[in-house]
Amino acid sequence: MPEGPSLVIAREEALLFEGQTVISADGNAKIDMSRIEGKKLEAIRTWGKHLLLCFDGFTLRVHFLMFGTYRVNERKDAKLRLGLVFKTGELNFYTAAVKVLEGDVNDYYDWAGDVMNDAWDAKKAKAKLKEVPDKLVCDALLEQDIFSGVGNIIKNEVLYRVRVHPKSLVGSIPPKKMNELIEEARHYSFQFLEWKKKYELKKHWLAHTKKTCLRCNLPFVKEHTGVKKRRSFFCTNCQKLYV
Repeated sequence: MPEGPSLVIAREEALLFEGQTVISADGNAKIDMSRIEGKKLEAIRTWGKHLLLCFDGFTLRVHFLMFGTYRVNERKDAKLRLGLVFKTGELNFYTAAVKVLEGDVNDYYDWAGDVMNDAWDAKKAKAKLKEVPDKLVCDALLEQDIFSGVGNIIKNEVLYRVRVHPKSLVGSIPPKKMNELIEEARHYSFQFLEWKKKYELKKHWLAHTKKTCLRCNLPFVKEHTGVKKRRSFFCTNCQKLYV
């Protein structure tokens, strides 16, 4: 599943169509394609793992799920979920979920919860974490209403960098360490973006999919943790368990 930084890249690549009128719309998404045709794409935004195509009176929300993809000015040999043709090119989506959000897009999203957004509010994230003291931190980092845009790669890298065991209870993590974790969630997300643009993201992974701890030279534990059962890679020696 694409994480927040990858959605930022998708937005940047699609920005050339912002302000243009949709000439035609096609695909097997269960939406009214005729409603889009002739409408101006007023803005392209992101919130976490959502790409938002904003028109007057409604927004198309594109969620890439696990295997969704997009193409700018080209097509792939797959069933088209949504394709928008403009005067200067086309924007195509595959294996994604497309939904129409009626009215003002600002009524649907708390931009302060998006780690990639200028409106990100770390204090708000900390307040939400205080409401879930019994949640495992590996699950909390993946909660999109707290850390919108954070996915499993970011989760593993952040926990390793701040030396916190993924099975730690949110309420047991000391305030100073929690502040460090919240700050690193945003900081690493922007590093992710930088490395992804350079096609060198995997080269910088310290924990995700790794077998040995660089700090301790001990084997990593690989385990599906938390209620979300997502893969965690961690060192039991240097990542402290707070329970």
